[in-house]
Amino acid sequence: MSAAQTRKLFGTDGIRGTANVHPMTPEVALALGRAIAWVFREQKGERKQILIGKDTRLSGYMFEDALAAGICSMGVNVIQVGPVPTPALAFLTRDMRCNAGVMITASHNPYQDNGIKFFAADGFKLPDAQEARIEAMVESGETADISVPPDEIGQAARIEDARGRYVVYLKNAFPRDLTLEGLRIVIDCANGAGYRVGPTVLRELGAEVFEMGCTPNGRNINDECGSLFPERAAARVRELRADVGIALDGDADRVIIVDERGEILDGDDLMWLCARDMKTRGDLRGDKVTATVMSNLGLELALDSLGIELVRTQVGDRYVVESMRGSGSNLGGEQSGHILFLDHSTTGDGMMSALQVLAVLAREGGRLSECVQGFERLPQVMVNIGVAEKRPLEELDGFLDAVAEVEDELGQAGRVLIRYSGTELKARVMVEGRDEARVHALANGLAGKLTRALAAGS
Repeated sequence: MSAAQTRKLFGTDGIRGTANVHPMTPEVALALGRAIAWVFREQKGERKQILIGKDTRLSGYMFEDALAAGICSMGVNVIQVGPVPTPALAFLTRDMRCNAGVMITASHNPYQDNGIKFFAADGFKLPDAQEARIEAMVESGETADISVPPDEIGQAARIEDARGRYVVYLKNAFPRDLTLEGLRIVIDCANGAGYRVGPTVLRELGAEVFEMGCTPNGRNINDECGSLFPERAAARVRELRADVGIALDGDADRVIIVDERGEILDGDDLMWLCARDMKTRGDLRGDKVTATVMSNLGLELALDSLGIELVRTQVGDRYVVESMRGSGSNLGGEQSGHILFLDHSTTGDGMMSALQVLAVLAREGGRLSECVQGFERLPQVMVNIGVAEKRPLEELDGFLDAVAEVEDELGQAGRVLIRYSGTELKARVMVEGRDEARVHALANGLAGKLTRALAAGS
């Protein structure tokens, strides 16, 4: 069993849970602050400082102060930048030459939840080994036995222009020979961390902007708005006859786009659009796109027609990034809207992704619905099953034989994926193929067989 599998605090994307319930308590945050400060205090160099950002959740203030107290108590300085998108925190950590960055967010979860993500000095998420070291220090209580003399206690300072630095960074990633003038754009910021950055960037690049979800109150983040509810932005696009809709999630690291007809474009659509454009301009490194096992088979077939290989990873933008860095590819992402442009960013960035899509639209002219043509999405059916335990599929009598039979029937024109959820006691049965009715029948049939196989072995 790997270290990642035995962890109690860290998941695939930091620590997450209900605010004021273990592990998301001020006490744990204090210990985490002490642990990460001590880990980075051990590194060479005189300057020791850690950046802290947050989204707009009510509990963010509590965790921000607890983390800052823990870090300062270990003799490391803190820079607080307030509400910023997660990708802004990653950028600022690198840009301000900090030893590490800490983002307080639960991403697309409701306001009652919160989480903590750590970034290394290079703006990438912490390696597994460092996360494991931090967790071990917290779980063992080691941090309680470490202290520094009073004259070495760190200081905390708040930087007011951090958001402006990120705005400039985003604008510089948009081609200087292009403009958004003449475009009417709806943006839904989910009452989250992107509520100031998103509209500002679009206006400064020349667009006429219509804001939604830009009035956070600590409790309305992701509340029937943003990328989880893109229909809201779609309706507004149709109402205003806008050219584009942009829907961010709570920490603005993912995006869903709406075309001028109000049709919703997810991460697969956006990767197709950008891959084709980058291939044409000779900017697609290795002629590869990296996506997870959840991306539609239609995307794989469409990319293949252009001579582009789709490299698949397990679910989680962390794994997409790892694969991209290993292969040298510069475009990847998830169907959910985490898109990665490694030439510009070190993590998923909703506004960066939106700007790259808008650049394609500005270059090609016409309408977004026309620009995205060429990708035929195959019917994809997902059935979720509650499970008491996550038993290895190979131990279930006859189940893998049933899966093989379905795969044989689908051939090259379909796909089967069976996996357990990484965060819930659920199994997910996914089937893709050209005949939607048959795909539904096959998915439900496999789900029933999996349920019976699990029950028989319990």
